[in-house]
Amino acid sequence: MTEPANETRLAAAAMPLGLFVYTLLYGGMTVLAGVLAYKQVQLWPTELAVESGIFAFLLLVVISSTLAQLYGEKIANRIVWFGFIPLLIASALMQLVLHLPASPEMLSNPDRLEDLAAFERVHSTLWRIWMAGPAAYIVSLLLNVWIFSRLRGSSEGASTLSLMARGAVASALSQAIDSVIFITLAFYGQFDITNLLIGQVIAKVALSLVLVPFLITGGVAFARWLDRR
Repeated sequence: MTEPANETRLAAAAMPLGLFVYTLLYGGMTVLAGVLAYKQVQLWPTELAVESGIFAFLLLVVISSTLAQLYGEKIANRIVWFGFIPLLIASALMQLVLHLPASPEMLSNPDRLEDLAAFERVHSTLWRIWMAGPAAYIVSLLLNVWIFSRLRGSSEGASTLSLMARGAVASALSQAIDSVIFITLAFYGQFDITNLLIGQVIAKVALSLVLVPFLITGGVAFARWLDRR
């Protein structure tokens, strides 16, 4: 076996297990966030709404902050940029499937024909979401990593409380900006986006303050546990 091949295998073996697992999860969430965004859900008991992709996107925030905490800002930013790869591949595959002809069995069966129409109606309108998503994604997640890392300062032995506070602040600010970019690019002109935009900002900021601190703390603890194995 050649020396470069040996070096490649050694580098792969030296990759922390936590980093490996979170990288896989991160790639899946980038794709799922775009698919879920098609449905808007009501924020009971108000009439405000939020697009469902928020749930997957918050996990992206948690993962990027966790990576920045454990493996450094440079690694976290690299994962954010590489997150474009599964997103672009999924978008290309969706366009391929939409343009391929359906099977004769599907076209001849009335029930399957309704399923086909629903599938094409939903996914053919996702192009704006697939375009809006990357723009909001790269701005907000790079901003999240930057704010999270800057708040850390020079302290390497940050307490759990500090970790939770930095995660909440970075997530709230970056997700408010993400909401404005995404909702405007994805839905402006299709319907009145006022309630959706307000609901999205409120929901993301609220969840960032309430859930993200605990999710980041748990994410860091889980990654450390994986790395010890």
